[in-house]
Amino acid sequence: MIPVTHADHILGNEHAPVTLVEYGDFECPSCKQAAPAVKMILGHFAGQVRFVWRHFPLEEVHPHALQAALASEAAGAQHKFWPMHDLLFDHQSHLKDKQLEGYAERLDLDASRFRADMSHAAHLQRVREHINDARASGVRSTPSFFVNGEIQDVSFGLQALHKRIESSLA
Repeated sequence: MIPVTHADHILGNEHAPVTLVEYGDFECPSCKQAAPAVKMILGHFAGQVRFVWRHFPLEEVHPHALQAALASEAAGAQHKFWPMHDLLFDHQSHLKDKQLEGYAERLDLDASRFRADMSHAAHLQRVREHINDARASGVRSTPSFFVNGEIQDVSFGLQALHKRIESSLA
């Protein structure tokens, strides 16, 4: 897995002994289901786990996933990545451009800056880099998780993720 840097979107203790990285897609139903579980894990292991979100929009099956990723980056440019992350999952079936602009309004973002950032080449490049990094790391589907740099199979449920974190901390 590509190492975590300060350019990543990180929640939690920067120096936590466990790093949990998710490659996700805002239009993916499984990613939406995983989001509350990730929050529970962060609460359960408070201070011991830092969470990193990286983009892996599956554009061929989720037609709004790329725009949603760009909206999160545009919000991140105004220090609101995580609130936008949560709004996108809360309203997963409503990810068209006008709706994304509405979420930016809800977050009190500068609307003209948000619209400009939605089409900013740097944000698209960042999303494409995440996609390339994911593929290089063996990611094929969403959500895909890594615990301390090693991929964790969650195809049979997120309990495996919890157990992997526990063993990493032991």
